[in-house]
Amino acid sequence: MRYVLDTTVLIDHALGLFGADDLLTRLYSETGDIYTCDVAVVEALSSGTADELQIIERLVQALEYVSTGPDAAAWAAGFRRRRGRSSRRHLGDAIIAGVAWSLGATIVTRNPRDFEGQGVPVLAYGQTVA
Repeated sequence: MRYVLDTTVLIDHALGLFGADDLLTRLYSETGDIYTCDVAVVEALSSGTADELQIIERLVQALEYVSTGPDAAAWAAGFRRRRGRSSRRHLGDAIIAGVAWSLGATIVTRNPRDFEGQGVPVLAYGQTVA
């Protein structure tokens, strides 16, 4: 199985919250195909203490890093276009979903509602934040 880590996993790992460390241990024991992408890294490194940012950077270095390719970007744009202006899905979430779609991967997130209806599998952990 392949997994794309959402921003929540990176941040929760740095903060030691919501069982993110146990989750990562489990995922690493199951597979070597654990990815992150440009959007998740930008979001995760946009705030935090120096120590937290260092932890996130170390985790990112241990993951397979995937840049958003043209197919993933077009898929994300198509999803947003089909949903219309009423869609509450953020651009970043659509891009993360597009990357997961392009890899045939499952998105790992604490906020599964961010990815509802996007047509990609989701593995939720911890508490769901509304």
